[in-house]
Amino acid sequence: MTQSTTTRGQAAPSEGGRPARAGRAEAVRFAATHTLPVLVRDLVGPHARLLRPEPGRPRWPAATLRALRARHGGAPVLLRGPTGPTLVLLDPLDLPRFHGAPPSELATYPPDKCRAPGAAPGPPTRDEDHDEDHDDLRERRREVNEIVLASGSPVHPSCGPFLAVIADEAGRLGTSHTLGLARARHLVTRAARRMVLGDTAAGDEELAGWLDRLDAGGDRGAQRRNRTAETLREKAGARIARYAAGAEPYTLVGRARRHPDPAGTLDPIGQALHWLRALDTVPATLLRTLLLLAAHPAEQDAVCAEARSGAAAKGELPRLRACVQETLRLYPVVPDLVRVTRTETEWRGVRHPAGTPVLLPALFHQRDPEHVPAADVFVPGRWTSPASREDLRMAPFGHGVGRCPGDRLGLLVVSAFCAELLRGHRVRDGRPALDPVGPLPAALDPRRIRLTITRR
Repeated sequence: MTQSTTTRGQAAPSEGGRPARAGRAEAVRFAATHTLPVLVRDLVGPHARLLRPEPGRPRWPAATLRALRARHGGAPVLLRGPTGPTLVLLDPLDLPRFHGAPPSELATYPPDKCRAPGAAPGPPTRDEDHDEDHDDLRERRREVNEIVLASGSPVHPSCGPFLAVIADEAGRLGTSHTLGLARARHLVTRAARRMVLGDTAAGDEELAGWLDRLDAGGDRGAQRRNRTAETLREKAGARIARYAAGAEPYTLVGRARRHPDPAGTLDPIGQALHWLRALDTVPATLLRTLLLLAAHPAEQDAVCAEARSGAAAKGELPRLRACVQETLRLYPVVPDLVRVTRTETEWRGVRHPAGTPVLLPALFHQRDPEHVPAADVFVPGRWTSPASREDLRMAPFGHGVGRCPGDRLGLLVVSAFCAELLRGHRVRDGRPALDPVGPLPAALDPRRIRLTITRR
């Protein structure tokens, strides 16, 4: 790890207790390169063709953030947007505070943790933010979530049945084929429904369509959108409840059903929806991992040998997991992490009021060449150290109380799909073509990825 020339080993406070503020030109450039793409992506969804960065295009968002850090000496910078000021953390020395602060100081900013300043809705109201009953309910739901997902276990208790489900679904691809996002998503969502709701839910494409429409925000017009979303939630909830009633014990809803809930306040249906949506991020990561392995044939041969080993039957795939983690470092599911201050909070000698959004640009830090060696190169070996899981520079699943409780399960699912596809096959002719030694592109749109998979 290299050291920032602006901080020299300790966090420099802002002068005179005044916050470092971005100028108008900086705010405009940040909005144009960091915030606007998020807004346009949300508005136009899959038709955002102009947002597909090509290999070799400048990394304007990262350059903007590096310029802000250099100008302000690494101090947290206040950036004003349409929704008010947001505190942006640009120095790695602020990472321990961000990840280590308790929820009473920095609360998760639901549901839009990945939105940049200007794209996020206003912070929670005071009543919502400090309601003790709501906080207690959220804490109990997280506790159940961690138990069901076995967040503290190196191997999920349902590993065996889950691996069997993944092997069955991956086997549907046949011997030689082209793999793109639509096909990958079809296979993964079938497996996800089986792991969450049971085998009878595998082919329920109608439920998948309802969830897609919910995620897309329904139809245009606020009133009609709200009515449509409510109808979809009711139909999806009723369908999920039916599956949950007969789900196998190893499924996530089956495990949740065994958790005591004497007050009847937990929402297993809503939680099942959450798990299904979380697993919907797997296809993109799967395609990116396979594309990177196609560009690195020696690494692909090594993980293929691992996939054929006896340990793979138990889900023990350390090399493949390292490849998936490196893919998530380069192309995280959540590029920006957002918290909101719950009380008046001091950062480097400057006090900020309650309700101030605090943005940690995780992708920027994970690919920061000033602090991460070979930041723009695929180096899975960096994840083989036991300390890598706690390296605060890299947070594809977050850290501390904000860490995703499903991180190990997510790694298991992606790694197992990769293992099934690579055990007897080779990935060739990945598109877009990647330079195995040069800097990787700033983004990889999974809709553009095409993989040719042939038998070895």
